[in-house]
Amino acid sequence: MKKKYIIRMTAFIIFIVSMAVITYMPNEAESQEHPSPATVFVHGYKGTFNSFGNMLYRFEEKYNWGNKALIYRVSSEGDIRVFNLNKGKTEPVLIQVIFENNRASFEDSAKWLSFVLHHMKKQYNIDKVNIVGHSMGGLISVKYIEEYQDDSLYPATEKLITIGSPFDGIYSQTYFQINRDAAATDLKPDSAALQLLRSTKQTIPGDLKVLNIGSTGDTVAMPKSVNALRMIIAPDQLETIMIENNELGHSELHENQRVDHLIKSFLWHDH
Repeated sequence: MKKKYIIRMTAFIIFIVSMAVITYMPNEAESQEHPSPATVFVHGYKGTFNSFGNMLYRFEEKYNWGNKALIYRVSSEGDIRVFNLNKGKTEPVLIQVIFENNRASFEDSAKWLSFVLHHMKKQYNIDKVNIVGHSMGGLISVKYIEEYQDDSLYPATEKLITIGSPFDGIYSQTYFQINRDAAATDLKPDSAALQLLRSTKQTIPGDLKVLNIGSTGDTVAMPKSVNALRMIIAPDQLETIMIENNELGHSELHENQRVDHLIKSFLWHDH
């Protein structure tokens, strides 16, 4: 009798714990139609949730510019976990991508981004996207666009915004004394990865519109390196805005209200 009681109590405790886990775990989003492009935010080298977390909070809660609907977390093996934050709000849909290995090569990061975009199309019927990338996230996004534009597999990319992205590499030698991983190798001036971005520029869709944002105060992605995007994107597709502010550093770019408004104007000028 005592043994049966213990078994029943154990089963009851397991049930209660299971229900608690289910209650507090985010639910996977349901498939739905998205008539306007979702906007995907891609962090840079050594980036985390916080890289775009504050900006997306401002967009949703302060400005009422959109609905942060999904977070994608990508493991170092490319496995995807997607969480639904949709609170019944309306478009524009905002989606944050977070890579567990935030020091991976351009090639690996772009491949993982393709997994995310493929999942969006297949699972959630997202056929059009805008992409916003900070720092290396901008380079990864360009590489993704160059290599993964099969409309049967991935959403069509309509607009791209790069923020503080060093398209000619990072000029500081000290930077590479500290950072010695795969991403750092790709971020060196004249690296094979940067040369490949330029040599495959002909695969960029002719209707892609690009906004390139930099700052005179950015000592990581210096203005000359930011402006090197013109070696990849055709002049009639590219707008570059260099903010004249020597106090606006590399990480401060995604915390800056002027940058917020530049993004909003470029993506949703008709809103």
